[in-house]
Amino acid sequence: MKIKYSITCIALLLMTFLGFAQDTPFYETYSWGENPQYKINYSEEEKLATLKHKVVTEFVFEAQDQLVEYYLEHKMLWLNSDESIESYNKVYIPYGASSEIILNKARVINQDGTVLELDESKILEAMNEETGRKYKYFAFEGIEKGSVIDYYYVTKEDPDYKGSRITLQKSHPQEKVSFDLFAPTNLIFDFKSYNGLPAVMEDTLMKDKLHWYLPELKIKGLEKEETAAYNASKKFLIYKLDKNLASNRVDISSYSSTVKTLYGFYYPEYEKKTQKLIDGYLTKHLKKHEDEQQTIRNLENYLKTNVFNSNTSGKELSDLNSVLANNVANETGLLKLYIALLRTLNIKHELVITSNRQDLKFDANFEARNFLTEFMFYFPKYKTYLSPHELDSRYGFPPAYFTDNYGLFIKEVAIGEFKSGIGKVKYIDAIDAEASSDKMILNVSFDTDDLTKCNVSMEKSMTGYYAMYIQPFMFAIKKEDRKELVEGIVQGINESAVMDEFQLLNDDADLFGVKPFQINVDFNSSAFIEKAGRKYLFKVGELIGPQMQIYNEKERILPVESEFNRSYYRTIYVDIPEGFNVANLDDINIKNAYSENGLEYFSFHSYYEIKGNKLKITADEFYRKNIVRPELYEQYRKVINSAADFNKITLVLQPKP
Repeated sequence: MKIKYSITCIALLLMTFLGFAQDTPFYETYSWGENPQYKINYSEEEKLATLKHKVVTEFVFEAQDQLVEYYLEHKMLWLNSDESIESYNKVYIPYGASSEIILNKARVINQDGTVLELDESKILEAMNEETGRKYKYFAFEGIEKGSVIDYYYVTKEDPDYKGSRITLQKSHPQEKVSFDLFAPTNLIFDFKSYNGLPAVMEDTLMKDKLHWYLPELKIKGLEKEETAAYNASKKFLIYKLDKNLASNRVDISSYSSTVKTLYGFYYPEYEKKTQKLIDGYLTKHLKKHEDEQQTIRNLENYLKTNVFNSNTSGKELSDLNSVLANNVANETGLLKLYIALLRTLNIKHELVITSNRQDLKFDANFEARNFLTEFMFYFPKYKTYLSPHELDSRYGFPPAYFTDNYGLFIKEVAIGEFKSGIGKVKYIDAIDAEASSDKMILNVSFDTDDLTKCNVSMEKSMTGYYAMYIQPFMFAIKKEDRKELVEGIVQGINESAVMDEFQLLNDDADLFGVKPFQINVDFNSSAFIEKAGRKYLFKVGELIGPQMQIYNEKERILPVESEFNRSYYRTIYVDIPEGFNVANLDDINIKNAYSENGLEYFSFHSYYEIKGNKLKITADEFYRKNIVRPELYEQYRKVINSAADFNKITLVLQPKP
């Protein structure tokens, strides 16, 4: 959910800019050249390359001192494979409801020098049937292997100056990559580059307007890697308006003004009518508990089960009185509802706004609206979080990609009868690995009449993120579907396994975060043991189910970025058949771990104990660090692969001498 400012607020702010005469906007004098010149510096093995990528944004005062933003993007792409031609025979022009396409041109340049310019009939309009949003795209024709598509467009938009992101890296190589920003002489912008992109420079020679730029660059392609924050890792820059010399305003994009706006909007003094509705809503719908945390759980479960979250705008959907009466809200109305109920219950909390670290990591040192996209609540007494908008999330376990990240915390403070909000950027700690566990206890015995058949009694319990997508929703699953759910888990271990009986424990939504969700099930299979002469081969490792294995084919470039910290506990009790022993018990012993400053961050350790014919195998595995630097990748890979190695363990049961 992005922070939205009312049109009135923006208009009032723009009035303070004052009009400054300015020359012709940049785009009016821009041309792509009638005779395109380019050079291919790539081998035939390269499938795709950008020969030019130019981005220009310009802020201009127009009639009645209205500030507008013009955005120009110009690209030349060399398409050297059927795959790249398929990907780029349509190119979409990004623009929204508040923007207007001023200019668009496109052409195809073939290897023989033929230039095919698209006429207006090849610039098409379509509509997204789900959202109703219109969009335009270039429909290229006549593209051959080795062709270049050359296009640019200009849009006119409402100004976005409190934080705009320009991503300049792709998965393929690029050359002649550049960025320019022009502004009236009274508007001072601030910039920050990320992931190794050079810093934006200021042009000190231009007098009639201000100009900041990145000179032309070559940028290598960034390949996608498994378990990586790919979008957040690309080279990009963010710009924001910092000062208006005409009105002596400074820190225009700072969080102090954001905090003031959000607090005033979401934490008002309620009218008597509204407060009466809030009190009645709580009396009717909330089961208050002596344990305050359980009250929070009850509140969340009710709202996420009974309030319809509409994906549209509309005054009624964001009006608190209407939401209380109808249980229908958009994201703004839902946030108002949570806050009203928490305040009335006198549950101390802070409003948190952060980003999804997969897409953009929150920068604690550069204040820009780009980072303020996702809302949560923080309960300082318990050091826990709640996500009001993510239906799959539950109290104590917010969307994992919102954690291990910074965020802006807004706290309500009171001095006498005066109340206000104070903002502070703080780190959102990831949830401990031990809080999200997958635990298996298996008891294995062999059929006395046929040792190739084994009977397994399994207790599987899940907590935290592992239980979150099942336990809170069990109330909605029919009896026959529950059986199918358990069968799916059993057959996930081995598809030939036959389930006998099962039992579900702690399948109440209110018990999520309080007690583990548990499945007790008995099954049998002949897939885990094979006869080899007088011996039997027991594939004990397969009882924990298939495990991921990472192959190291290339040097790791990006950090490993897991969703959440996690732990696995597996205990396998085996009744060794009478008259047999195990020839290769030491194969069970596996130990790989990585430590920093005496703390183990990820580990796999399997070992055994044996007493008479009772064999106990333990395999403990945990990951206490979500973000793993590339230089630690080999240690991480060893731990991950240890579980796959355990999965391959086959014990040899041999007759006793």
